[in-house]
Amino acid sequence: MDIAQERTAEQDLPYNVFAKVCPSRGTLEHVTGRWGSLTLGALSDGSLRFNELRRRIDGVSEKMLSQTLHALERDGLVLREAQPTNPPRVDYELTPLGHEVATRLLGLIHFLEGRMDEVLAARGRYDETRGAR
Repeated sequence: MDIAQERTAEQDLPYNVFAKVCPSRGTLEHVTGRWGSLTLGALSDGSLRFNELRRRIDGVSEKMLSQTLHALERDGLVLREAQPTNPPRVDYELTPLGHEVATRLLGLIHFLEGRMDEVLAARGRYDETRGAR
């Protein structure tokens, strides 16, 4: 599909993330925000309990992880399953839609990880010419 065909296909979609009031914009923010993308990536390997997920995503606070999981669950990307045990056990896993989104995100994540030498070199050149800020 060439660029002109892609643009025509985009125009036929019922939602437009570039429109201020489009509901897809909120979901895009949940998915591409730091904690959302890391949460989806971490869950791509399988179901995790809250504390396992928190340990996997180095640096996320309990509050931020909880808010992120709620947002992703509301968007239909994450499934929260509470087990009736004592103490209670809660597992989080990706829904089929969540798996599809995570697969696309992981492609971008792996691409960036593989190109970090170029990014770091560009940052170094930028900092040398413009001064570190």
